[in-house]
Amino acid sequence: MRNLAFGMNVSVDGYIAAPGDDLGWSAPSDELFQWWSDRVGATGLALYGRKLWEAMSSHWPTADQQPGATPADIEYARRWRDMPKMVFSSTPRTVAWNTRLATGDAVTEITRLKADDGGFMDIGGATLAAAAMRAGLIDEYLMVTHPVLVGGGTPFFTALDNWVNLNLVETRKFPDGVVMTRYATRR
Repeated sequence: MRNLAFGMNVSVDGYIAAPGDDLGWSAPSDELFQWWSDRVGATGLALYGRKLWEAMSSHWPTADQQPGATPADIEYARRWRDMPKMVFSSTPRTVAWNTRLATGDAVTEITRLKADDGGFMDIGGATLAAAAMRAGLIDEYLMVTHPVLVGGGTPFFTALDNWVNLNLVETRKFPDGVVMTRYATRR
């Protein structure tokens, strides 16, 4: 059975995006960017909601060809294109860059994918992750907490019907006061 992790940059007050989908507060240090890049390189399958897919696919497919692209940008862009991806969207659209489209029930499809063989899966996008969270499908939560209060926006956690007990399995400090905490769902 595959492991499903939900990891995002998050503000101290629990948001993955400030009002207006502003992400300016979450610019990564070189060390944190490398950590995210290594994670992308090790991901067996990335699950994206429509909004996150649109943001990622509007930049990373050609980021390595842009003027001023750093070696880290080039590496991340290559890893992102190579990483198997699945986009969940009720609006059929075309996808590319090693990506499949899922238009059916997300919880049913994620449950099926978890039962498959393969490397670990990452899930991203607030709405998609919330559905998986409510269905009890997430095995790990990775919060890369930035020292900022944004006061509102898109929350990392959704409202739940039941408590989810977690075990702390890893912490790591990054420059600029950023801290990664990784929790495993206690089953």
